[in-house]
Amino acid sequence: MNKSELKPAVVFEQFAKINQIPRPSKREDKMIEYLKQFGESHNLDTRVDEVGNVIIRKGATPGYEDCKTVILQSHMDMVCDCLPDVQIDFDKDPITTYIDGEWMRAKGTTLGADDGIGCAIELAILESNDIEHGPIECVFTRDEETGLTGALGMKSGFMTGDYLINLDSEDEGEIFISCAGGRTTKAHFDIKRQPAPEGCFFIKGSVKGLIGGHSGDDINKKRANGLKIIARFVYQEMERYEGIHLVRLHGGSLHNAIPRGGYFVLAVPNDIKENIRADWNVFSAQVDDEFHITDPDMVWRMRSYDPEPIIDDDTARRFVYALQAMDNGVFSVCQDPDLGDMTETSSNLARVETYESAIDILSSQRSNVMSNLDNMCNTIAAVFKLAGATVEFSEGYPAWKMRPHSELQRIVKNTYHKLFQKEPVVRGIHAGLECGLFAERYPNLDMVSFGPTLRDVHTPDERLLIPTVQMVWDHLLLTLKSMPHQS
Repeated sequence: MNKSELKPAVVFEQFAKINQIPRPSKREDKMIEYLKQFGESHNLDTRVDEVGNVIIRKGATPGYEDCKTVILQSHMDMVCDCLPDVQIDFDKDPITTYIDGEWMRAKGTTLGADDGIGCAIELAILESNDIEHGPIECVFTRDEETGLTGALGMKSGFMTGDYLINLDSEDEGEIFISCAGGRTTKAHFDIKRQPAPEGCFFIKGSVKGLIGGHSGDDINKKRANGLKIIARFVYQEMERYEGIHLVRLHGGSLHNAIPRGGYFVLAVPNDIKENIRADWNVFSAQVDDEFHITDPDMVWRMRSYDPEPIIDDDTARRFVYALQAMDNGVFSVCQDPDLGDMTETSSNLARVETYESAIDILSSQRSNVMSNLDNMCNTIAAVFKLAGATVEFSEGYPAWKMRPHSELQRIVKNTYHKLFQKEPVVRGIHAGLECGLFAERYPNLDMVSFGPTLRDVHTPDERLLIPTVQMVWDHLLLTLKSMPHQS
């Protein structure tokens, strides 16, 4: 398959254009301007709200004027990550894509199909003149990935439709009717640095090449967390030997990504440096075996390092103990049979940054039950407070609860079965969707979420399963054609 053979062509043409536009989270100004010009050039009612969300309205085609209004919604920003050897300026450079069998990928970077493919589907519908549908509102929100700024700042009345179809899901054939709420927890240690004792050897250990993934949708896949692995080794060695001093412990990036690696720097007595190397070899072999299915390509390195001031031993020990103790991964599974075997509550150690006078830790917690989200956040906070850190929470976002007797859910299930002669999977998702925030401001809005199949989003391994785009496109068009009339 080459790019000229991609189907539906109208969608992939729009996706190619979108990937020429820099759109990192919180820096979507070029994308906002593009959407504004697109709507105005097609003589469509186009508006931008005060936080940067864009809405483009398109009237009904003949014969569908009295159908209920459908909102199609995607987020315009993308997670920007790349392989260590890739040189790219995400504020200026386009995303370069290629086809690998049935998958579309990017060359060494995130693909931006989360959620650029949803935006492309909306733009293709707006541009088309041969699709039957009632009134449509296409909504493009900003900064979904790092703060949900667009959805949080959207005021009631910006959207006016009866139904909302969110196009930010990642498994074709699955209809999502619920999502997790989430919050980030930040811990901060003040540190003092001092010269290392005489006779110390400085050593750096690192691991990379982990699969990583989305901290919500992939948290139940038992993948390794690079930071937890590094902390685990440092804790083990501190317990095993006297005289080990921490210089640095660093890794991770975004709150919603499982860390794909990390590193530490230790100052150790000369007489045990070979013990540390031997322990590292044994430890790496054990961890390789532990994660040989989920993370088969870990890369382990250890080398000497130039001397630096060490972190005071008391703070270093409390910090490493806290990393060892904090929960990471799935905490509990959902007990609602209507939502299937789904993760309910989880935590992800996302980023650790060691500075000259401070250590900052970022983690994210999620739950489909808000009281359990509070409990998970408090559990993480308690670990760090016991270790002497200061802790603060982000504002977070609410869960989207399943809507009993949803008319939209019935419609999308029926249209899916009519097209593909099989039932879709209807379930909740542990990732966060903006639907939870929409439900607060639009309590009567009937919502579902679906989209084409994506894998390893938020990483340079992100890929889009090309045939599923056509399936989602066909499903969406039949759904739009099947909207009920206004009562």
